[in-house]
Amino acid sequence: MCARGVSAVGSVRDQDVAQVQRGRVDEQAAGVVTAFGRQLKLLRVRAGLERPEFGKRMGYSADLVASIEQGRRIPQPRFIDQADEVLGAGGLLVALKEEVARAQYPAFFRDMARLEAQAVSLHVYGALAVPGLLQTEEYARTVFTMRRPLLDEETIEHRVMARLVRQEIFSRTPLPTLSFVIEESVLRRPIGGRDVLRAQLEEVLLHGQRRNVEIQVMPTGGIEHCGLGGPFTLIENREGRRMAYVEVQQNSHLYIDRPEVRDAEEQYGILRAQALTPRESLAFVEGLLGET
Repeated sequence: MCARGVSAVGSVRDQDVAQVQRGRVDEQAAGVVTAFGRQLKLLRVRAGLERPEFGKRMGYSADLVASIEQGRRIPQPRFIDQADEVLGAGGLLVALKEEVARAQYPAFFRDMARLEAQAVSLHVYGALAVPGLLQTEEYARTVFTMRRPLLDEETIEHRVMARLVRQEIFSRTPLPTLSFVIEESVLRRPIGGRDVLRAQLEEVLLHGQRRNVEIQVMPTGGIEHCGLGGPFTLIENREGRRMAYVEVQQNSHLYIDRPEVRDAEEQYGILRAQALTPRESLAFVEGLLGET
């Protein structure tokens, strides 16, 4: 299975359409942030608080509060929770938290983030980096810092926080079924340095001990490998609908037709058979920790 791309011949119109669609999605995300800012300001004014006083109660500067109210800055989840409490909003701001968090994702990932948050099962093949759901804050920050073209510091922080918000899936009720097949080379690559890698390996071990999570390592020395087409994710939603998500070079495709999804499911099943077992994999990661 591979992602569908735009052909080199006769593709100008398709690319223009894609750019317009991305622009609309970005406008929608900006609209969510602007709406949140307006709601925050209304509640602050209703509470009789000037920006400096509200900022002092929150532990933030008046300038930052202004930036959020004016839709120029995306608030972090802890800010939303705290603001809801300080302003006695009764959950009005918290109700917007998921939509605001989604605005921090790059446009091509927003639909996937929504599906992921509602999934009853998720199966991930990670071939290039540790899957985002398993990443530590520092590992994620390193990944975004290394992006080319370069991302500005504020965008990096937004992306890191958004990635950490996704990890709430591990504490969701009812617990979803999660599995990961990760390339050995990914777990050996010292992205961010040895300390970052060591903390990341420890995080993988912690998640691997969860009852609803299975992590398997694909050994580099294996002579059989059916996943050479690249990373992908399988999703099943609450209605039993199964989908496959592929992302390459900031382009993504969501497969919903049964034949294509079945191909991805078959591929993932073979990958799991070719990888180390979950028990062997955790022992292997422990061994890597001993080497760092």
